[in-house]
Amino acid sequence: MSTNPASPTFDQFANLSVLVAGAGVSGIATVRALLSLGADVTIADSREKALEPAVELGARGLLLDPDNSPTSETLDGYQLVVTSPGWKPDSPLLVLAHERGLPVWGDVDFAWRLDQSGILGPPRTWLAITGTNGKTTTTTMLHSVLRAAGLSSAACGNIGLPILDALFTGASEGSGARVDVLAVELSSFQLHWAPSLRPEAGVILNIAEDHLDWHGSMQAYVDAKLQVLTGKVGVLGLDDPVAASLVSRSQAERTVGFRLDSPAENEIGIVDGTVIDRAFGDADGIMPAADIQPNGRPGVLDGLAAAALARAIGVSADAIAEGLRTHETGPHRNAFVAEVRGVRYVDDSKATNPHAAHASLTTYPRVVWVAGGQLKGASVEELVPAVREQLVGAVVIGVDRRQIGDTIARHAPDVPVVEVIAGDDGTVTATLIHNGRRNSALPAHVPPGADSTGGHTPGGNSADDVMRLAVYSAAQLAEPGDTVVLAPSAASLDMFRDYGHRGRSFASAVSALAQLGAHP
Repeated sequence: MSTNPASPTFDQFANLSVLVAGAGVSGIATVRALLSLGADVTIADSREKALEPAVELGARGLLLDPDNSPTSETLDGYQLVVTSPGWKPDSPLLVLAHERGLPVWGDVDFAWRLDQSGILGPPRTWLAITGTNGKTTTTTMLHSVLRAAGLSSAACGNIGLPILDALFTGASEGSGARVDVLAVELSSFQLHWAPSLRPEAGVILNIAEDHLDWHGSMQAYVDAKLQVLTGKVGVLGLDDPVAASLVSRSQAERTVGFRLDSPAENEIGIVDGTVIDRAFGDADGIMPAADIQPNGRPGVLDGLAAAALARAIGVSADAIAEGLRTHETGPHRNAFVAEVRGVRYVDDSKATNPHAAHASLTTYPRVVWVAGGQLKGASVEELVPAVREQLVGAVVIGVDRRQIGDTIARHAPDVPVVEVIAGDDGTVTATLIHNGRRNSALPAHVPPGADSTGGHTPGGNSADDVMRLAVYSAAQLAEPGDTVVLAPSAASLDMFRDYGHRGRSFASAVSALAQLGAHP
């Protein structure tokens, strides 16, 4: 669908009739880029309000039915469709485009083709990062390293800044200078729609079940990730069994790896606490692994990946060491929130799948786990047995809460599980659905503003009320020395605007808890 031979060249874009599918952040960036090329642009979405920014830019708006179903005339007159990454290949509009023989590009594919055309000057150096977990941290680490090396770079893609905006604005730290190197975080959705992409270097950090509801199968998910291994250098996380198994499937001119242990030839690893490069150097020492920020196993692995990508384009060991040492961790990534009455509270709202939650939960010896949301077809059947020794309690929320709670009951029967749910009338209640090792029900104390059963009365934000009661319930399960960890293992959109909103809601709930009396 996305490689139709009738695809236009960029000298044909003046007055080209283009339909943009999806009015999210990437869709609006696509509209800006197309209008600057002189195209005649229409943007389609089922949300009327979402169309307004594109219409203000000069595009026409096409309001679709809620299921995005087109009529037979919807695509009349268009010569190209550019889709936002979240649109599935079986979306009715895209299926119709395929049936009509229209080329369909993803926004990343559009950005790549545009950059390679030379219209915006010499093509940039693309360094691509994907994986089930660690993408954002690795991308910001790489950006920090590139800046330390004195390169004009932008962290873009799935991290937030659309690639097209980076290409057109050229903004580097707000200076307005042209960006020469792109540290590009790419999701599996974006990669599915980017068959033309050939990055200078690309890394697959790890692979675990995620987004299977979108891709349809684990094989399709893996195939999408492999698109980053099509350039000059491919990098694989060798401590992850699935990623390590992809060496033979890499289409890169050269494939290297990274691991936490001593590196073999063509690998970057650690020897006696020092990061050693045997892929691009002769066992060169780069820096003490303990200096990588954030530290801990996940952070060090991400740092090794960033180092490999930087070395692939000739960045010095000194710049890598400086960039990784001074890197600042983003919010909602295993972030300490507060300590309340001897219990620590940690926000890892970015842990949107079981693989990410595992990395977070195994960091602490005794954990009360706050979990739940949209599992997106993933399973916690392997996660729960792997972390049950750490678990002293769990609180489950969100649409797939019962699936998580039932799995805990099967694999960790000593662990008490509390379910927090908002009723149709907005009342929020907490129920002990699995008693575990507890010999009594939860204490009857309730937070201010709650009724005597622990349920909040209607009137507030139900998602925030659920989180407040979840944190309150977790505090009742915890003892001094324990850590309450928000590691949802699931997406947030069933209740919250995004994972950031979920993390802020958690922090606000912890703050409210701290204002209670001596014990909740």
